[in-house]
Amino acid sequence: MCISRCAHTHQNNASDCVNVSLNYAYSLVESEVRRGVNSIGLEPSLGFLHDVADYQTKESLVYDLQEPFRFLADLCVIEAFERRILDKKDFYFTFADLRYRFSEEPKLRFVNLIRERFNSGVQYKGRRLRWDTVILEKTNELARYLTGKVATLSFAEPKPTLGRSDSRELRSRILALTSAEAKQLAIPKQSLHDLRKKARSEKPFKLYRETAQKLEIRL
Repeated sequence: MCISRCAHTHQNNASDCVNVSLNYAYSLVESEVRRGVNSIGLEPSLGFLHDVADYQTKESLVYDLQEPFRFLADLCVIEAFERRILDKKDFYFTFADLRYRFSEEPKLRFVNLIRERFNSGVQYKGRRLRWDTVILEKTNELARYLTGKVATLSFAEPKPTLGRSDSRELRSRILALTSAEAKQLAIPKQSLHDLRKKARSEKPFKLYRETAQKLEIRL
């Protein structure tokens, strides 16, 4: 994932930790969309949802194409705070402009998380594609539609899988599991103890597929 084109100025309008994180993540998604628009050769100032640019640096088409992928930023921010990759102590407040800003090390951890999520990819047209490749693909599809090479255009696909491995269903199943039932399922006592501890915690956790199958939980 390309991150070098992200400008720090995207943080300037946020006055709390969550929104500064969202703005930063959105700026990374925006940079990927801008790269796609420039690669395909579309005019970034001519949008459909956002007003046509009335000043030089406004890129209406980039903002349009960013919309279907903003959820990637939302999910990364949620995960970052749930997993304690980011915490309030990782931000500092500047009294000059009354804004929160990232410290450098937490920012790097956050960027690595976003890179990981982009690289996880999604199934699209029979292939497993990274999200930056999907963005480029959808931009190309828009160009083909605008030039009349295809008759239809849809941003409904690809559909990401948003299910969690630590759902309420899973937590309830683990907490209701008795020692006798765990023994029948070949789940060791220590594993059951660890699972119960994780299920009671507010922190997210992952479950091994083999254990999920024993519990008849679909990941």
